[in-house]
Amino acid sequence: MLPTLLPPQNPKLLIRAHSDEHAVLAWLSEHADRPHTLAGYRKEAERFLLWLTARGQTLVQVKREDVHDYQHFLAQPGEDWIGPSRARKHPQWKPFAGPLSLSSIKHALTIIAALYRYLGDAGYLSGNPFALVKSRHNNRDNLPFERFLDERAWQAIMQALAQLPEDSAKDHAHAVRTRWLITLMYLTGARRSEVAHARMGDILLHRGRHWWRIQGKGGGLAEVPVSIELMKALAHYRQSLGLAAEVRSTEDTPLVCRLGSLKPLGDKAIYLICKEVFKRAEACCADETSRLSLRKASCHWLRHTSASHQLEAGVSLLMVSQNLRHASIQTTRRYLHSEHDARHEASTLHVFKAEKERKQG
Repeated sequence: MLPTLLPPQNPKLLIRAHSDEHAVLAWLSEHADRPHTLAGYRKEAERFLLWLTARGQTLVQVKREDVHDYQHFLAQPGEDWIGPSRARKHPQWKPFAGPLSLSSIKHALTIIAALYRYLGDAGYLSGNPFALVKSRHNNRDNLPFERFLDERAWQAIMQALAQLPEDSAKDHAHAVRTRWLITLMYLTGARRSEVAHARMGDILLHRGRHWWRIQGKGGGLAEVPVSIELMKALAHYRQSLGLAAEVRSTEDTPLVCRLGSLKPLGDKAIYLICKEVFKRAEACCADETSRLSLRKASCHWLRHTSASHQLEAGVSLLMVSQNLRHASIQTTRRYLHSEHDARHEASTLHVFKAEKERKQG
């Protein structure tokens, strides 16, 4: 981040901030005990400060109209802001991997609104222009999720995974890792940030069964069941890394590694690998509707698909809710597409009077 101009002097200032950068760092420090939350907040705050710097603005100068401009910017950042996943210190690092979806834009604005709220309470700012943004998606949020992959799209993904190139040693390593990553995210419904921060030692054996201890949203800890199928997939991936098949509880090896090392695979790299799989699946999918969903899909669609497929397989609503670590079971219910379909089928029992008489006659 680049330092910006000093804010107006304020005798009620409750933080030692001498610039916008220092103010943002003070806010981020409040979340130091929640690594996942901190990483997400830092990313959004840095993007916003870089955008302000490019416009020659400071936090205090932002008005409601600027928020509108930022929304448009997130939907289409421009080529200078977009690039492949790289380490933050890499000279060719870019803030975005591509334009953000509507849900990601909403999430970004929520985070920056929280930043402004904190700095307002701290006396650094006098107002929050992001608080004026009214969500237009509340009603839509109550409808069943459509961001999941249907059976044809899922079969195309399976085909794409089976056909990953393995001509060279690097290609083979990439194929093995990709299959492990998709298997992990699908069978557990984990978020990509949770995968990026996970270690092999997070897989625990308790009373003869394996569990994955995850630090999820808000820093809360939860244990997700690990099936025999997933443990076999993990053993295969570990052996490809030159490790023993069995996991040690004290092991610090990342659950998904970079190629050629035992360093963790970053959040953005996971996103790009998933997008590559979806693109390959689209190319071998015959159904137009399924191809469209694959074109639009992101990593989070695997989480939605996992929930939908668990419910369709007969896993109880309560258990799926616990596996996905939802705060409310009503959130999980939105994945219950079979319930929604059954309601539609039942509507055929209710017909117009003339139609009833025709059938009775």
